[in-house]
Amino acid sequence: MAFTTRSCLCGAMVGHSGLRQWQKQGKELCDRRWWAWQLHVCLQRFEMPLRGLPSKNPPQLPALSQSHRRPRAHNPLGCWCYLAVCGLQMPLVIREFAMAMLWKFMRVARYSKTALPPKVRGIPVHSRHFSSSKSVPSDFAASTTCLNTVELLGKSYPQDDYSNVTEKILSKVGKNLHNKKHHPLWLIKEQVKDHFYKQYTGRRGTPLFSVYDGLSPVVTVQQNFDSLLIPQNHASRKKEDNYYLNRDHMLRAHTSAHQWDLIHSGLDAFLAVGDVYRRDTIDNTHYPVFHQMEGVRLFSCHELFSNIKDGESFQLFEQGHRTAHKQECHTMEAVRLVEFNLKQVLTKLMTHIFGDGLQVRWVDCYFPFTHPSFEMEINFQGEWLEVLGCGVMEQQLVNSAGAQDKIGWAFGLGLERLAMILYDIPDIRLFWSEDERFLKQFIVPHICQKIKFQPLSRYPPLINDISFWLPSETYSKNDFYELARTIGGDLIEKVVLLDEFTHPKTKKVSHCYRIVYRHPERTLTQNEVHRIHQAIEESAVRELGVEGRF
Repeated sequence: MAFTTRSCLCGAMVGHSGLRQWQKQGKELCDRRWWAWQLHVCLQRFEMPLRGLPSKNPPQLPALSQSHRRPRAHNPLGCWCYLAVCGLQMPLVIREFAMAMLWKFMRVARYSKTALPPKVRGIPVHSRHFSSSKSVPSDFAASTTCLNTVELLGKSYPQDDYSNVTEKILSKVGKNLHNKKHHPLWLIKEQVKDHFYKQYTGRRGTPLFSVYDGLSPVVTVQQNFDSLLIPQNHASRKKEDNYYLNRDHMLRAHTSAHQWDLIHSGLDAFLAVGDVYRRDTIDNTHYPVFHQMEGVRLFSCHELFSNIKDGESFQLFEQGHRTAHKQECHTMEAVRLVEFNLKQVLTKLMTHIFGDGLQVRWVDCYFPFTHPSFEMEINFQGEWLEVLGCGVMEQQLVNSAGAQDKIGWAFGLGLERLAMILYDIPDIRLFWSEDERFLKQFIVPHICQKIKFQPLSRYPPLINDISFWLPSETYSKNDFYELARTIGGDLIEKVVLLDEFTHPKTKKVSHCYRIVYRHPERTLTQNEVHRIHQAIEESAVRELGVEGRF
């Protein structure tokens, strides 16, 4: 059980004689760090110690903002906490009675660690210029795994055969790099937001697009896949490629998971930004946690055709056939206008970020939730680079969200991808660095100021190989990548499948992987790497069932 400001403090006994005066006198005792220690001591008397707090020395908890220090005046449980712990001027019998009541409350309810953003489904329609920047605070995003449950962001999720989220990944939840001022990902997000706010406004001059950059990364499987029309047998659903809390909940694999909810709430134009989680290969451009921005725009018939001559004669929908260029329910005129608007918007955005004269090309592709679909490539420093995916939204998705009379487009881009290109950052792990030599390079007076990243000292790599016989056909390379990432963390720069061998007689398959160890901020020692590599070997045998050839 853990406590934060939601579960503390003064409430139900405001009417007690002298309580207000006592509260005033006890203000200095409300510092969270000392309060948590005192509560721990009191709970031990009832054989209910707080998990994670030491039994002898007060904990060094992070300091809270002033808004988090003061007790709330509406929570009855908080009142008992305050009486039991901080009411040192109250008679002992009152404090012990309060402690008993606190125990009673704790047995019948769980209190979350932080006030999460409200569920999007059912929220009222927001004004166009609204920007939701209240993200999940990293101080409160701690998670614990105990018995058969995972506690994350104040909620408990029962584990089952699909649960595969590691503590290493859980520790990244709530970091919110895209909301940390002067972080390179924040700079990219702010540039995009600034562009959309200025370029696309309503009749009264207010921004047309609203921005949501604090939505919880924990979503349901229905949100992440079903709402986007992703088939049950689609490869993207595989356990090997995602982080599942259980069969019903997961860490979002893309910000598209919020499309349906935001449209269902009544929004026609929005940007959603957040951290996303995928099990993937290990190299300098892939990391299990990265950041995406989702953009959606819906049009009514009047909005789409208002600037077209004789526009009132055109329609959005028809009973036709699906082709490579349109969906069966869309008219060709509507699709062409939506596609034109989409490509125009994204071309202007990339020009805003990378400068005038940018060469752009479009490549046809496939996404389950858009048709037709495209990938956008830009020519940057003589090389064609893919920067985003987009397309005309599947009308079935739009209809199910309650916008049956509208047609729209959607796009998704990676913030790390743009930042690595724009700032010439060579290693994706650097975005998680707390080294001042990295961070201070992005403290600039204006978000659009040009920045040329100056590489940190390049530390020498240490290379080790590992070979083993595979256990069965159920083995997945991503399982080994995840195991190596969990044990080695950011000390591992790259893991490459070096060789695959099939024994001619037994038909057993052997894999040989090369692991490149290199810390982005310091030199590693051979002993340090040897211990990590040995731990990977032992864990591979124990957890993956491989037969070592070490």
